[in-house]
Amino acid sequence: MFDDGVLGEPSRLADIEEHLRRVARWGAEVRRADVAAAEALSALDALDRPRAVVAAGADGRLFRAVLEPVCPVPFVAWPHPGLPGWAGPLDLAVVLSTTGEGEDEVQVVVEAVRRGCDLLVATPVPSPLAEQAGSRSTTLLPAGTTDPLALSVPVLCALHRLGLGPEVSAAPVADALDEVALRCGPSSGLEMNPAKELALVLADAVPVVWGGSVLAARAARRVAEELRAASGRPALAGEEAQIVPMLRRAPEVDIFADPYESEPTTRPALVVLDDGAESASLQASHERILDAAEARGVRVHTVTATEGPDIGRFASLLATGRFAAAYLALGLGRTAS
Repeated sequence: MFDDGVLGEPSRLADIEEHLRRVARWGAEVRRADVAAAEALSALDALDRPRAVVAAGADGRLFRAVLEPVCPVPFVAWPHPGLPGWAGPLDLAVVLSTTGEGEDEVQVVVEAVRRGCDLLVATPVPSPLAEQAGSRSTTLLPAGTTDPLALSVPVLCALHRLGLGPEVSAAPVADALDEVALRCGPSSGLEMNPAKELALVLADAVPVVWGGSVLAARAARRVAEELRAASGRPALAGEEAQIVPMLRRAPEVDIFADPYESEPTTRPALVVLDDGAESASLQASHERILDAAEARGVRVHTVTATEGPDIGRFASLLATGRFAAAYLALGLGRTAS
């Protein structure tokens, strides 16, 4: 059973203080990453346009989501070991590592240097990865943080300076995260706290999370992972084709059921992540999902982040979800991850 009273009790909120502090520090981590990479970024100019950009590792999909709509060359997210077989001297490889020691990242860098690729590497200095990346074709961004989202911001700044992506600045991203921390922090009451409100919505529900744009969809997957760990329940994030059938199969609400005699039925709750992206196809998909939810009496809750740059809106949605997951775990008597 979910105890909503603990969300207003300082003594109980202290149980998740460290987790909340980690999320609240995201804005500061973005600033640290920006300061550490500032000198390297200032020296960057647009390079000869590569044939393609290959972003290696788990963060490649985030870079692709931000850059793909505007990148003037093909952009490939490559989560597999090594590099694609075709990558060579005409291409740019992007590698991000918060530790500088990952075997997969080192393998990518060694292979990129051997093949003559241009390299953009964000990693601690000194580190094994930084050592292996040393070449005349390498741009090295020293990492000032161990947070991958924060470290991705100077990488996106570098890609803009190289003429391959939209303009990105660390300040508005950090400011957006600070704003989320202010609104979603433990001292903010239930009626004014979007994260506590979301935790209440999901108190006895199975989360179904949808984001329409590419970035919002990626945020939805990350938020679903956080909610799954927090609640110990299934949590789904997906596209319309996956979500609508699930909503249509939701158990019907029995208004005559006796809550003291009947077994509680776990029903889905739809969480919509709105990053302000607009298009006719996105709006139509949104309406079909809402229609499916309404037809089965499924509760709908929207988390909104429509101001600032793309990566800032993504970070805001994700931070709100992480705060909500911590409050959900607390209310359920579980340990925040």
